[in-house]
Amino acid sequence: MSRIVYITRKEHFNAAHKLFKPEWSNQQNEEVFGKCANPNWHGHNFELFVTVKGIPNIETGFLVNLKDLKRIINETVIDKVDHKNLNLDVDFMKDVMPSIENFAIKIWEQIQTQLEGCELHCIKLYETNNNYIEYYG
Repeated sequence: MSRIVYITRKEHFNAAHKLFKPEWSNQQNEEVFGKCANPNWHGHNFELFVTVKGIPNIETGFLVNLKDLKRIINETVIDKVDHKNLNLDVDFMKDVMPSIENFAIKIWEQIQTQLEGCELHCIKLYETNNNYIEYYG
């Protein structure tokens, strides 16, 4: 009997962003986005949890080699966003409002195409200790 298992890899990174619509007035941006519209940006210590699912390989017992999953996450996401400005420096966030919701969707898109032998199940992204998003594609 084949059983589906889920395994999660956690990574950490720091990034800055600003939630701001240039076509809106400063007052409207401040009303909608609050402190997140700070003209001098603001940053977060993000925690990223990437969960994949599938049936473990009979020979290895692995769903995925965690060294490979770590490499994929680092090459496609962490190396591009760590200590960067999401609005200005990150290619996959170009012309995207860098809300945590949009950011999680874009992270999913980066990782999904690189996986072999398993399927992306969930991206969980903590922006603060109190705020996080879960995205299931």
